[in-house]
Amino acid sequence: MAISKAYFGAGCFWGVEYFFQKVAGVKSVISGYMGGHIKNPTYEIVCSGFSGYIETVEVEFDENIVRYEDLVKLFFEIHNFTQTNGQGPDIGSQYLSAIFYCDENQKNIALDLIMKLKEKGYEVATSLYKKVDFYKAEEYHQNYYNRHNKMPYCHSKRDIF
Repeated sequence: MAISKAYFGAGCFWGVEYFFQKVAGVKSVISGYMGGHIKNPTYEIVCSGFSGYIETVEVEFDENIVRYEDLVKLFFEIHNFTQTNGQGPDIGSQYLSAIFYCDENQKNIALDLIMKLKEKGYEVATSLYKKVDFYKAEEYHQNYYNRHNKMPYCHSKRDIF
């Protein structure tokens, strides 16, 4: 087993988590925060809009079953990566579209897919960042939609690639 990690910000992490949990080869999905400047942020601090954090999911996956490229494609297909101020009705910097890459290979795969989207006419607002510290969100955010037997309100899957 070749276990790797991927980090995606695509609006409210509940819906992002929901879709990645359904992928064969994904071992775990954890909701959390990345990109900010305060140690050990809380949800309230992140929602203030002043911490610099983005709601992010950490996806642990088996590279022998699912490719990083396929995860990035899913990332783009489950949210509006052209929106610059949030995601759907969730407005604020904590809901921005972002990929935190772990190495140059992940960065290049993400850049290649962004170029393909631009060639299709999309104005991609997704930012790429080198991986920084990931802080797990509070327990009540984990596995949210499955625990509450609900469906995401901000995310839906559409075929783009």
